[in-house]
Amino acid sequence: MNQLIKNRLFLVAMLIMFIHGKAVSQELYCNVQVSAQKIQGSNRELFQNMQRDIYEFMNSMVWTDNLFSFSERIECNLLINLDEQLSADEFRGTIQVQLSRPVFNTTYKSTVLNFVDNNFQFRYVEFQPLEFNPNSHTSNLVSVLAYYAYLFIGMDFDTFAQGGGTPYFQIAEKIVTNAQNAPEAGWKPYDGSRNRNRYWLVKNILDNEYSGVRQFLYLYHLRGLDRMESDMTQARTGIYDSLRRLQEVYRRRPDPFMYYLTVVLDAKADEIVNIYSQAFPEEKNRVVQVLSEIDPANETKYQKILTASE
Repeated sequence: MNQLIKNRLFLVAMLIMFIHGKAVSQELYCNVQVSAQKIQGSNRELFQNMQRDIYEFMNSMVWTDNLFSFSERIECNLLINLDEQLSADEFRGTIQVQLSRPVFNTTYKSTVLNFVDNNFQFRYVEFQPLEFNPNSHTSNLVSVLAYYAYLFIGMDFDTFAQGGGTPYFQIAEKIVTNAQNAPEAGWKPYDGSRNRNRYWLVKNILDNEYSGVRQFLYLYHLRGLDRMESDMTQARTGIYDSLRRLQEVYRRRPDPFMYYLTVVLDAKADEIVNIYSQAFPEEKNRVVQVLSEIDPANETKYQKILTASE
């Protein structure tokens, strides 16, 4: 069989796969928004190109060896707010990262991650390609984007299989290690407010002391949310059991560096309130007692569960 025929057969196979929704695609379906409203007098087209380049980088890269259909892509958002233009090609601002996961047999999508990284300074040169090298830190913009890409993938995998995200968190950790000599903040142990930065986030995730947080993500989704449609009572019981895993972590090591536990609870707090607002009184009291202990910052929010009508 000559090469021309082989090429045509390959193209036909890919077309068939596409028609049936099985075409291989990249892992992420990432929406990107760049806001530069605080920067006056700049070339607006520059920021449009920046948004386009970041979008293409996140969605065109092949981040893993896994095969994803178009419908299986991981949904996430990057919201970049630029506060300052330090030079022609250097910027400072924040990046908000959001990750959602579909719930089995429903149209509902659950928020898994939603927080703002305030340590975001980078260079961007128009028309210069964004290229990621997992073995070196050459661009802070690329390293930050790749770090969160692997965080998205790792957390998504953790919600479907216990410890499933480990290989991707390890790559994120390698990105942190490569960036230890970078002048930009966010990569080193003492960067940022109360040590809440990219270094501590991935360190917590991979630390066995905090394995209960990752177990929570798995149990909360597989034995909780994914059962909501078929058995609401059983689903709430599964979610309560998952919260007990967080309680075990909190009681074993309630130090101020439990960044991952805080990030996860911040993403889930409103959802948990909605779920248990319709629970039985005994369930409400039990879950509020646990939540008030492990997440005192949101205690006022959790008290709404007790006053909600069944």
